[in-house]
This record gives sequence, C-alpha cells and structure tokens, in this order.
Amino acid sequence: MRKAVVLIRLKPSLMDAQGAVIKRALLQLGYNSVVDVRVGKLIELMLEEEDEGKVVAKVKEMCERLLANPIIEGYEVLVEDTK
Repeated sequence: MRKAVVLIRLKPSLMDAQGAVIKRALLQLGYNSVVDVRVGKLIELMLEEEDEGKVVAKVKEMCERLLANPIIEGYEVLVEDTK
C-alpha cells in the first residue's frame, strides 16, 4: 500500500487572490519579512499499489481528469511507503 500526496497550486502566472489577502493580513500583524503567499490544496490518497511508478502514473491521471484544473493549476505528486 502506498500513500500519495498531491499538492495543487495556481500556476505562477496567475494572481492568487487568497494568497494576497493572507499576505496583507500577515504584514498588518507585523510579519514584515513576508514577500509572497501562495495558497493551494493538499490531497492524500491511499492506493493498493506497491509500484511507485504506477502510483505516480495513476495519481497524475486522476489530477488531469478530476483533482486539478490543468488550465490554471499545477500539481506535484509525492509518494510515501506506508510500511
């Protein structure tokens, strides 16, 4: 069994309105070293598959078909062994 973690974020060329609001709030709270904030989603999937390559391929297909909007979002797939 493998655990796949998918990190989904807006593409860098797009403005992240939620990130901008958080950045502004952090600056108002005195965190003046904050330069930029990007907000995303984290999805964890447990798969009954041992082959890491197959896990990555399946999860990328899931991202393209459902989990992410490839027009405006990029994604990263990380695979962990659950043993």
